[in-house]
Amino acid sequence: MSKSPFLQSVRTEIRTRQYSYRTEKTYLYWVRQFILFNDKKHPEVMGNHEIERFLNHLAVNRGVSPATQNQALCAIIFLYKNVLKREIENLHYKMSKTPRRMPTVLNPEEVASILGNMDAEYWLITALLYGCGLRISEALSLRIKDIDLKSRNLLVFNGKGRKDRYTLIPGNVRENVERQIAHSRALHESDLAEGFGLTSVPASLHKKYGPVMKDFGWQYLFPSSTRCVHPIAGYVCRHHLHHSTYARQLRQAVQASGITKRVTAHTFRHAFATELLRSGSDIRTVQEILGHSEIRTTEIYTHIIGDRRAGTVSPFDRLPGS
Repeated sequence: MSKSPFLQSVRTEIRTRQYSYRTEKTYLYWVRQFILFNDKKHPEVMGNHEIERFLNHLAVNRGVSPATQNQALCAIIFLYKNVLKREIENLHYKMSKTPRRMPTVLNPEEVASILGNMDAEYWLITALLYGCGLRISEALSLRIKDIDLKSRNLLVFNGKGRKDRYTLIPGNVRENVERQIAHSRALHESDLAEGFGLTSVPASLHKKYGPVMKDFGWQYLFPSSTRCVHPIAGYVCRHHLHHSTYARQLRQAVQASGITKRVTAHTFRHAFATELLRSGSDIRTVQEILGHSEIRTTEIYTHIIGDRRAGTVSPFDRLPGS
């Protein structure tokens, strides 16, 4: 199925639009699942009925999350709109229910405890997640050129929604960042000595800049320990640390800390936003640092702050003698 000419045409259309490799894999997976579910019929002879059956199947029989169901829908809409040149409208299907949950937030003592059970680059990744409000994908894909220790600015290039933004670098991680830069430089010099040295970039950038991708500034702050073959362009390069590697280290640190909350890399971003608001930072500033498109996304953190939410004080705290 993966070698089929049709799926190759879908892949070509995705790459023409310069979508990320992760999006490419996700879209191809759901297009493949859609075809298999409908007894390998060609999408050209299918329409709303088959799409609705598939989406209902995901919600009812597989019990997928709303985000996963929407992901599958986006892949199918892309297929019909951009590959088959057909518009899909007026779909009727069972939506997975979206539970309204408050994000898990760690207090500063819990963050310190987790950090105390991490070292080397994993400690620094966690420090940047919490100290800069980064997403894990943003932290792992940081390049040397994105870091300005003198002005304590960090550029998040091509973040969620393909937006760039700046965030602050905590002053007390400077030495750790400098050590990590030195580690990245040593690894890069070793690659150059062995005839390599290219970093992984989108295929379009590699085609445009070529050998410039060997410059140290383009190297990742958190490089992988091994080289790999670029999945699209086919050249040997060094990518950044994989998400799963960090997740494994984080899980071990949380267990060692005795924390029973469900902690993921994104939990530190929630904690960052909450602490900024608790310390009196303007919500618009927090929105800009986090890169939220809408203020409503940032406002969820005001519900977590408790006694300082919108300046409200509980009547109980005003009782005489309380």
